[in-house]
Amino acid sequence: MSSSGKSLRLARLSGHGDGRYLFVPLDHSVSDGPITTAGAFDKLIRDVVDGGADGIVVHKGRARVIDPEVLADCSLLVHLSASTPHGPDVNAKVLVGDVEDAIRLGADAVSVHVNIGSDTEAEQLTDLGAVAAACDRWGMPLLAMIYPRGPRVADPYDPTLLSHVVNIAADLGVDIVKTVLASPVERMAEVVASSPIPIIVAGGGDDTASLAEFAASALSVGCRGLAVGRRVFGSPDPRATVRELAGILHGSVGSVGPAGPDPLVPTPSPRMAGVL
Repeated sequence: MSSSGKSLRLARLSGHGDGRYLFVPLDHSVSDGPITTAGAFDKLIRDVVDGGADGIVVHKGRARVIDPEVLADCSLLVHLSASTPHGPDVNAKVLVGDVEDAIRLGADAVSVHVNIGSDTEAEQLTDLGAVAAACDRWGMPLLAMIYPRGPRVADPYDPTLLSHVVNIAADLGVDIVKTVLASPVERMAEVVASSPIPIIVAGGGDDTASLAEFAASALSVGCRGLAVGRRVFGSPDPRATVRELAGILHGSVGSVGPAGPDPLVPTPSPRMAGVL
């Protein structure tokens, strides 16, 4: 039953049934401070959902104030990790929730953040393993936001390092892994080919680059989706921004293989290399 439950929830995470994912993380209020006013948060959620996001990522407390009807067509992912810039090590992620919390809230998945190369890497890997075990017990999908980040990381966009990072996630029991896009972009295809689980990429970086180009670039090298937070809630029209991304991810004809580019997705622009 656990395996069946996880399969059902994983299917819901890709709202269009095409194996692609557009997640909008809205958990930044813990790490960065408020992303909007308390009164405007409900409208932001509605805009993201109406725009066509497959899922939103929030912390457990925020999940309690979301109108359940708003999420009828959008998955809920509860984020279990946290840190703030005020502590001695911003890369030291700790668990602030558990799988049982997420189940009580009606979540479709949980997410955990791990920084490989940080001073507390060992503790973060221990936490990831424990959450993965709980996800197996409860049939809950697990998204790992896992990055090369810390004092021992020379190049966080190195394809070889990223291949290692995504395989750490796969080997510890993760179902979907989120990381950064390799530089040069074309070499992200090597990372995808190395991974037995779907890869989605973070899209919150350079605001001067076209988000549409970034999305097309990620798909062209075999990534299975995007997780875009800041460039959604920071945009003048979050609904239109999400709608544009959803059209790129889900509007293309053709299938996406686990280890190769979709030939019907545009070739990435050279100037997109290294964009987060």
